[in-house]
Amino acid sequence: MTKKTYLLYFILVLITSFWGCGKGKTSITLAGSTAFQPFAEKLAEMYMNIHNDISITVQGGGSAVGIQAANSGAAQIGMADLVILPEEAKNLTPTIIAQDGIAVVVNPKNNVVNLTTDQVRDIFNGKISNWMEVGGIDAPITVVSREAGSGTRSSFEEIVKDINLKRDALIQDSNGTIRETVANDANSIGYLSHGLINSKIKALKVDDQECTTESILAGNYKLVRPIYFLVKGNIQGEIKNFIDYILSAEGQEIIKSSGLLPAK
Repeated sequence: MTKKTYLLYFILVLITSFWGCGKGKTSITLAGSTAFQPFAEKLAEMYMNIHNDISITVQGGGSAVGIQAANSGAAQIGMADLVILPEEAKNLTPTIIAQDGIAVVVNPKNNVVNLTTDQVRDIFNGKISNWMEVGGIDAPITVVSREAGSGTRSSFEEIVKDINLKRDALIQDSNGTIRETVANDANSIGYLSHGLINSKIKALKVDDQECTTESILAGNYKLVRPIYFLVKGNIQGEIKNFIDYILSAEGQEIIKSSGLLPAK
């Protein structure tokens, strides 16, 4: 299935779900960033608990799908985790609702603890291909990356700069599959939302800075991108109420306690 066909199929699914759910309720559909999807689902659940007349559906698909869905009207809110919004988003109204660190992750068995930005670039480009070259064991490096159109990948490449991904990199379609792949391959390296780090993987320091909430908020860790909600036209009605809730002290505390960072 081509990327264009996939986008059209995904939007059709969104339209179907939009018209088929939440009868008798006001429906809001979100689509896009798979990194933010689990957090959006939690926020939607909390919001619906206090607003019984609202039905919120959250879909993934990636940031490119979120932008396309918001433009087409298939979703009222597109979710995008991008350092720079593309031209396709120029007619959408953006709101930064959170920030997210991008962790460079390896298997816990890997004895490497720190890489420079240059080393990260060289690994993903294939210039460095053995862990021994960066202080690890003598073993080939398995590079794991997100698919084209992923906001996480676009942001990672925008921050690290000059990425020309090696041809034999393993491509995964979500932060979750990146995590599982790295967890099951002692020689692998990938990147994902720092809010999804768990005991199955190990986040590396980059330029001697840890990928922690404290380091990110202090401005020390540099692999950070905003999370956007994108709306076509003016933000109003129940969509505005939901976004206002996320930006409220309660909503931002939920985001922080879930492992992400507040909008400001």
